Amino acid sequence: MSGKVELFQLQTTVNSEFVEGEIEPRALLLDFLRDGLGLKGAKRSCDVQVCGACTILLDGEPVSACCTLAYEAHGRNVTTIEGLSKGNKLHPIQQAFLDEVAVQCGYCTSGMVLTAKSLLEQESNPTKSMIKAHLDGNLCRCTGYWNIIKAVEKAAVDVESNVMERT
Repeated sequence: MSGKVELFQLQTTVNSEFVEGEIEPRALLLDFLRDGLGLKGAKRSCDVQVCGACTILLDGEPVSACCTLAYEAHGRNVTTIEGLSKGNKLHPIQQAFLDEVAVQCGYCTSGMVLTAKSLLEQESNPTKSMIKAHLDGNLCRCTGYWNIIKAVEKAAVDVESNVMERT
């Protein structure tokens, strides 16, 4: 037995750009994004899928990149926090987090924003209880959550306004 690991040819789309690279079959998506692509928005924290700091969107659904194998992204669309803004223009959810002061240390923010994005794509006018339930897997040790909930409510109005302006 040689001990040599056969590499997997990963082909995926990250933040609307086609990406490919060789990975070990056991490589985590979080490591591929942070170390392989230099996208540092998803944070390593618990490594057991309970804090949400590593949340990214995989085909629009929030997943914990710390517990997702990189090869699971093969042929799929990955969105990280770096992919939301357009140049210097923040996404309405990012702007709402700033406007509502829903950020303190910032460690959880990328996961919160991406999780909120997935919610607002499913439900344009969520209730407080829907927001709380959707953000349940994202922990924040600084803010007390009220400003985060207010930011998601504001973002829902802002996103809906942006959609209405385009139609």
